[in-house]
Amino acid sequence: MTDSFSHMLRTGRAADVEAVLALWRRAEASPSSTESSEDVGGLIGRDPEALLVAEAGGEVVGSLIVGWDGWRATFYRLAVDPAHRRRGLASALVRAGEERLAALGARRLNAIVESHKPGAMAFWASAGYQLQAGRSRFVKNLP
Repeated sequence: MTDSFSHMLRTGRAADVEAVLALWRRAEASPSSTESSEDVGGLIGRDPEALLVAEAGGEVVGSLIVGWDGWRATFYRLAVDPAHRRRGLASALVRAGEERLAALGARRLNAIVESHKPGAMAFWASAGYQLQAGRSRFVKNLP
């Protein structure tokens, strides 16, 4: 798939792992405990279609992790290179993720969003997602 700004969306590959990690740094995504080459490579190894990337000029400029466990569908790590923002790229990644999840049978989609980033919160609201106020997310990092 290609958009009007010459971005190509495709499934991420093992060869993209370092480029995706670099993108997350450029996009100022908050660091997490699952942000290593091994973690991203493991994701691709377990579900080869879980990582969507946007490419422009041979460079990875956008990413979205599209998780599906047969029960819940969740988006993680939507990131767009600052130099490629405001062109509909995030929306295109989300649409592609929604299509993948719908084809797998998902009926409800979740997005893990950094709540301290107003732009991210506004994006997901504009994409039709509602903030779920009645639930909290608990996390535990394993050693």
